[in-house]
Amino acid sequence: MGSANRGLVLVVEDEAAIAELAALYLRRDGFGVHVEADGAAALATIRRLRPVAVVLDIGLSGMDGIEICQALRAAGDWTPVLFVTARDDELDRLLGLEIGADDYLTKPFSPRELAARVRTVLRRGSGPGGAGDTYSCGDVRVDAGGRRVWAGEREVTLTSTEFDLLAHLVRHRGQVLSREQLLSAVWGYAAAAGTRTVDVHVAQLRAKLGEHSPIRTVRSIGYAADAG
Repeated sequence: MGSANRGLVLVVEDEAAIAELAALYLRRDGFGVHVEADGAAALATIRRLRPVAVVLDIGLSGMDGIEICQALRAAGDWTPVLFVTARDDELDRLLGLEIGADDYLTKPFSPRELAARVRTVLRRGSGPGGAGDTYSCGDVRVDAGGRRVWAGEREVTLTSTEFDLLAHLVRHRGQVLSREQLLSAVWGYAAAAGTRTVDVHVAQLRAKLGEHSPIRTVRSIGYAADAG
């Protein structure tokens, strides 16, 4: 067991062996763990226990993982969600990110990697930056300490991943950052196969920021935030 209490993680998984293994490694990492196998029960548990993160199997019977995530986001609940699925399909992965998931793992996966991904999502949720750090780029303002974003006069609600991606781009405004650099800085890992994840989150940011978005695509390289 880890020495620190990192908070409660809800594991929603209907395969008992996978749920037990995930819970074992998360507990070793210092997390409390609660396991649910049913989608509707999991949604009620999230609302009741308020976990710090949810490890959510997409392929649940009844109410599936995507429906659970959609219900949370529609209710304004931005608890970090890490999807786990047996579907090795690009469209499934992108759909999960587009509805507000923070990360994605495909079965079979290493339980050590699962624990590491949960830690990374929670690190993103607690910062970067100190309480007084504010960054601006054009009409977009990022309060790193308060984890709040404004586009013009409008405050914009972002997932923890979207926030950290925007904050990283704005802190390095004017610099062209490759997809691999963004994966390493924001997600905490570098894998060429994951660069499409960056594109999806950039698309989501642009949709939410609207005409105020400062993000520019640099063809064949990556992205930059420019003041205009």
